[in-house]
Amino acid sequence: MEVLEHRGPLFPAEYQLFPDDVNLYYDGPNRTCYTRAEEVAFFYAQMLDHERTTCDVFCKNFLTDWRREMTPEESMLITDLNKCDFFKLFYLNKRRVDAKYNMSKEEKQVITEVNKRLMEEYGYCTLNQHRERIGNFRIEPPGLFHGQGEHAKEGMLKRRIQPEDIIINCSKQARIPEPPPGHQWKEVRHDNTVTWLASWTENIQGASRYIRLNASSKPQGEKDWERYELARRLHSYVDQIRSQYYQDMDSAEMAIRQRATALYFIDKLALSVGSEKEVSCSSLHVKNVTLHKDRDRNEYTVEFDFLREDLIRSYNKVPVTQRVYKNLKDFIEAKEAGDKLFNLLTTSTLNEYISSLMPGLTAKVFRTQNTSVALQKSLRERSCLSDGQAEKLLAYNRANCAAAVHCNRQQADTKNFEQSMAGLHAEIDSMTQELVQAKTELTLATWKAKGCPNSKWHV
Repeated sequence: MEVLEHRGPLFPAEYQLFPDDVNLYYDGPNRTCYTRAEEVAFFYAQMLDHERTTCDVFCKNFLTDWRREMTPEESMLITDLNKCDFFKLFYLNKRRVDAKYNMSKEEKQVITEVNKRLMEEYGYCTLNQHRERIGNFRIEPPGLFHGQGEHAKEGMLKRRIQPEDIIINCSKQARIPEPPPGHQWKEVRHDNTVTWLASWTENIQGASRYIRLNASSKPQGEKDWERYELARRLHSYVDQIRSQYYQDMDSAEMAIRQRATALYFIDKLALSVGSEKEVSCSSLHVKNVTLHKDRDRNEYTVEFDFLREDLIRSYNKVPVTQRVYKNLKDFIEAKEAGDKLFNLLTTSTLNEYISSLMPGLTAKVFRTQNTSVALQKSLRERSCLSDGQAEKLLAYNRANCAAAVHCNRQQADTKNFEQSMAGLHAEIDSMTQELVQAKTELTLATWKAKGCPNSKWHV
């Protein structure tokens, strides 16, 4: 980027204190929460009808972080969440939600106009004299962390992001965005080697968050184009690369055999290289892998079971060649469950080797290439040129889902997943019965119109 100018992020509205007639009670009718602690209590009260508030981990984490926001006197008093009465706060939130839902057309139009104005002010930047759309210009408001699945940190407080937490990135000659009155930015940078406009660190996972250009912007489009061009180039190299790592699996050097086997899984299972924070290929432990051998059919299977960085379980059971099976058996031998599977391999050495196979090659390019091939193959099987727009869209969505499964993209089931699926199956059964009834009525009507015996007419 050469010349970049923008307005900076849009911060959420400040918290408004409860009305005087709305109190939080603890073990009796005593008001106990003020200012910041009151806001955190409201986060919990909003979720009283949510299943997460029945989870012990969620409630324990919430109480711990809530007490940190209290005055010393309040923290000494409030030690048991079961003694807290949040219902007045809950009904306050319900009244606000209902009021928003029942707004008049004119009131909704006012909000729409305000959002349009904010979009014009914050939702665009100037890049090399061109107006480009910004992807996510709003700072996420504070609240309680949900996570996905059974997350160890669910219920913790996502703190309010202040301007003092934000790093602004713009060009030297550009006008620096003005922070909100009474505040200042953490830092202002002029780095034209990155594509983000603002950055901060969230307090739950310690991860960096960014405000970037919209996916439809020219720089993002060029970046995606480069990634897919690399995948297209890999398509010409991949047979040669596979031949090499299959050959290396028989190497006398254990380190080379581990590298070749790891590359096999990066290629075949779309695993990432991994890191210290994220369990993946190079950071797999012995406990994450189980070997299965069917002696009768002479088949070999590897079962992977580990938690990703976001603590979502990644589970996959895949067939492998005898050579891969034997290597894994050798790697596991004489190791404890917590030992690394590829103990002679590091993330950096594996990344360096992958990049030496083709300029610009990374594990992500393997994933892009393999997923693109899977998507293309699935589209050919599911669609044809004579299909209408609806059929083509359905074929694409199904092919895209199949490609996601191919690259091992998984989401944790929600806690009410089985209930939701049961409801969908009941709806399908009901619609099936209605269809049968409609077909029967159509048949009877056809018999009547034709004046023929019932036995000669079929649905």
